[in-house]
Amino acid sequence: MLDSLQLTIPDLAALAFFLAAWAVHTLTVDGHLVRRISLTRAMNAQREAWMRTMARRELRMIDTSIMVGLQQGTAFFASSSLIAVGGCFALLGASDHVLTVLADLPFAAAPSRSTFEIKVLGLIIILAYAFFKFGWSYRLFNYCSILVGAVPMQGEGTHSPSMEAAVRRATRMNVLAGKHFNAGLRAIFFSLGYLGWFVNAGVFVVTTLILLAVLMRRQFFSAARRAVLEPDQAGPGKGDAIFPDSQ
Repeated sequence: MLDSLQLTIPDLAALAFFLAAWAVHTLTVDGHLVRRISLTRAMNAQREAWMRTMARRELRMIDTSIMVGLQQGTAFFASSSLIAVGGCFALLGASDHVLTVLADLPFAAAPSRSTFEIKVLGLIIILAYAFFKFGWSYRLFNYCSILVGAVPMQGEGTHSPSMEAAVRRATRMNVLAGKHFNAGLRAIFFSLGYLGWFVNAGVFVVTTLILLAVLMRRQFFSAARRAVLEPDQAGPGKGDAIFPDSQ
């Protein structure tokens, strides 16, 4: 079977390590492996605070402008992912030239054409996954805009059950859209670590470790996280979600 795949044992081990690192990062950030609040979870709580603040505003131009900005950012990354997929297909057409370049790199083994094409196909899968995540996130932000518009105005009963239900719906949709956006962005980041595989399996492991360390630091030890979780803040500022299951 290994001969048919044209991949060596070190290649398969490095690929398994890459996928495990991706899964561990996802589970850790979502709060399934550690109790420390990640930047993503803290921002989910801020999304909830935003929806509740929005419900108290009669004029919501600020909120609609934020939603437009979120949609534009998501559309940009979706387009970039699709362009990158096209670039990978172009790379398949220039395999001979790329293999010549790789053979001249230090520490790089000379892979066979079939092995190189398998690695490129793996990169295409990662980028296609990112595109679908960004595309779905864009759709969910669009739905969230509709749900924001469906939240009753202040004069119609700020504390009514219907307003509370509308706020909860908008919050859940916003957090879900952010979750898919983060998943797409995570795929883009890990595609950079995947590039190390084109050199050799050892470099693949090293680039994956470096990428994982950078992403973990940003989620749990960065200045951005400290900015959200100020010591004197309470409630959403502490990363405590109003709706825990929405995380």
